[in-house]
Amino acid sequence: MGYLERCLIPGEEVRYRAGLHWSTILRPIVVGTFLDLAGLACIIGWALGRDGTTSAAPILLASGVALLLAGGLVLAVASIRLASTQIVVTTRRVLIKSGILQRRTVELLLSKIESVDVTETVSGRMMGYGKVVLRGTGGTPESFDRIANPLEFRRQVQSQVDALTDGRKKIGAS
Repeated sequence: MGYLERCLIPGEEVRYRAGLHWSTILRPIVVGTFLDLAGLACIIGWALGRDGTTSAAPILLASGVALLLAGGLVLAVASIRLASTQIVVTTRRVLIKSGILQRRTVELLLSKIESVDVTETVSGRMMGYGKVVLRGTGGTPESFDRIANPLEFRRQVQSQVDALTDGRKKIGAS
């Protein structure tokens, strides 16, 4: 059971799960891979120069190990960020949680959502991600970048808002 499931109130059900798009870790993958390849090159240089003719061998080995560790750290942080972001639409709220050590949560009641804005760049449209801005009554806009399938996310939020509104109309008509 995830963090958001533990936050559900009695009678509340998860209707849709969204997440960050994999492209959020594209830049860290490139940087991490570059650092790892540079580290491997240093270690190979150290291994080839071990005949004792060069005094730079310890520096090459230390640099190679440091670069490998840095590359691995960059990749690990990006993967954790991707995995630690949860976005759900329930029958009553939109819940968004990001982070592990430093957690940020946003909870918007469906009844208080005024609009869901979606912005997609050309590359975002081609790859299936976009920026979503949730605007609540009397609150500041909450912006989330690189959400996977942002139009489906908006459709699900609007669907739950409509269902909540229809339910209230039926109760008021009784």
